[in-house]
Amino acid sequence: MNPFDESYFGLPGWLLVLFIWLIGFSGFGYQVYIAFRLIKLGGPDNRFNNWGLRAKEFFRGWLGQSKVLRDPVIGPLHAMIFWGFLCLSTDMFDLSSGGRFEKLLAFIHPFIANFWNFTVDMGYLVAGIGAFGALIRRVIIRPAKLKPSLEANLILVTILTIVVTSFIVEAGEKPSNWEPIGVLFAGLTAGLSTSTFEGLVIGSYWLHMILLSGFLIAIPASKHMHLVTALPNVVFHDEKEMARMRPMQVDEDGKAVLLDDLDIESFGISMYTDLSWRQLIDGWACTTCARCQDVCPAYESGKGLNPMQIIHDVRNYGNDHKADLFAGNEIEENIITRFTPEAIWACTTCHACVDACPVYIEHVPKLTDARRYLMMEAMEYPSELDTAISNLEVNSNPYGFGPHERGDWASDLDIKVGEAAEYVYFVGCAASFDEKNKKVARSTIQLLNEAGVDVSILGMEEGCSGDPARRAGNEYLFQMLAETNLATFQELGVKKIIASCPHCFHTLGKEYQDYGGQDLEVVHHTEILSQLREEGKLEIEDFDEKVAFHDPCYLGRIGGVLEEPRKALGGDLLELERSGRDSFCCGAGGAQMWMEEDADQRVNVIRAKEAIDTGAETLAVGCPFCSVMMEDGLKSLGSEMEVKDVAELMWEQMKKNMEATKAET
Repeated sequence: MNPFDESYFGLPGWLLVLFIWLIGFSGFGYQVYIAFRLIKLGGPDNRFNNWGLRAKEFFRGWLGQSKVLRDPVIGPLHAMIFWGFLCLSTDMFDLSSGGRFEKLLAFIHPFIANFWNFTVDMGYLVAGIGAFGALIRRVIIRPAKLKPSLEANLILVTILTIVVTSFIVEAGEKPSNWEPIGVLFAGLTAGLSTSTFEGLVIGSYWLHMILLSGFLIAIPASKHMHLVTALPNVVFHDEKEMARMRPMQVDEDGKAVLLDDLDIESFGISMYTDLSWRQLIDGWACTTCARCQDVCPAYESGKGLNPMQIIHDVRNYGNDHKADLFAGNEIEENIITRFTPEAIWACTTCHACVDACPVYIEHVPKLTDARRYLMMEAMEYPSELDTAISNLEVNSNPYGFGPHERGDWASDLDIKVGEAAEYVYFVGCAASFDEKNKKVARSTIQLLNEAGVDVSILGMEEGCSGDPARRAGNEYLFQMLAETNLATFQELGVKKIIASCPHCFHTLGKEYQDYGGQDLEVVHHTEILSQLREEGKLEIEDFDEKVAFHDPCYLGRIGGVLEEPRKALGGDLLELERSGRDSFCCGAGGAQMWMEEDADQRVNVIRAKEAIDTGAETLAVGCPFCSVMMEDGLKSLGSEMEVKDVAELMWEQMKKNMEATKAET
């Protein structure tokens, strides 16, 4: 018995199937067409290069669901639904053709048909298990982050019904041993009368077809549009390093146009159409899984930024204004208003949201592009930034000290200044002028000297890397600083750089490539100190006290330097609850170091509590911003835990070793 070949009210089954699919694909196609038109309104974005890497991410990120599986609970459930639907999707051809697809496969070779039957059977089973687990989580377990959603529950119930009806239909087709679940259902229904069983099979078949058609219509109308857009989102991800911001204008080779040759009329984004087509796809690719929300320091501290809402805003804005957008009419509400300035300025640019997203959504660039507009065109930015920006413009550092004071911290050290050397130690503004962080620079140089490394500093020739200006939205000032530093590097023949600030490490090593610095080799000081220790050039005993290490965002998650600071320190380190790639921000990134923060919404206090929970006596860091923020957070909580840079701890331990050796002799 095959419901497809039966007649109903004088109409052949195949005609009803055709009608059902006509409705489904019409509804699906129209909505996808509208979304495509809205996405196409975005600006240009060259994502058609590096196809090898894009193919890799297709298999790893989309097909392999690598980011989805990071969540040990819901990740496998979602992956099961995804993989299950990939396996069972071909069954639609078979059911919609009255079994003729299977006959075609059998004609090619019986084994192909049998293997296909087994794959489909397992696909339905896996999808059913995943949907059932997800439904239990939503209805019974109900984690706090999951808001009640009738839509989500109905979708899961629909998937379960599609699965069950498919097995009932399969039971009516006398399943083979290659269809174990079909055989199981055949056994469960064996006690039914022939008429009852046939009615059950026919009813299940038509319910199955109607639900599939309805699901097709529901996909683009809901968050499940990601089933369509996740693939291009993953394939056309930004193949450059995480957090590498794009220049204001690029030439045909993709390199930044120098300031003297700039030819642009506007900065950043303010309108929907200022976003690139790839940035717009994000709005339709969001799965509303809340992973970005869960890891966002601004959101956790109670500020007005929810990265998931930013992505929803893109899609909602497009849908709300689609008639005017298609007509090219001027729209009173801009995308800045939809995002809200509060959300835009709350971002620390830690990129935890980008790293956590299973469909490669790029949240942060939308916010930093909006900052460019607010800073350079609208002149609407937090007033606290005025001092830092002014100091950068005048003295090339946000602290306001004169350039002639940059090298004062090293006046009594044996160090080359402005001379050729194998390495240049790029001190950074904090270690040059902040009293606490000057100790980091001194410790680093003394360790390098002990190891016999040929190193020099630039002294007053060094300028700010430009990170604070760039993250604050002043792209013009950043490029001016970058071009000045690169000219200095070229004049002195600088090729290898050591940076103790992760923000300088990232900016010099990654972002300067767009401005002519592609030949620079930039390492973080913990990397070279780790190497020197492993090579035996720094003989340091492991420390005795309890030490925990806090991973700076721009060093660990963004920079990929995770093990080196730990190897440099040695000993049995304690780990914070969130560490390594999953480390939680100190709150200073994204120019937040220079902005005021509500005392009741401080990110560093959240992180300081995690440090205290380790029971450590000392918190080791590898970033000047983290050093200041963590010390401040610990003090506000009444903790006496010390905060020291990796280099400080290593130098202190080396001095102890030297003194002990001297005492013995």
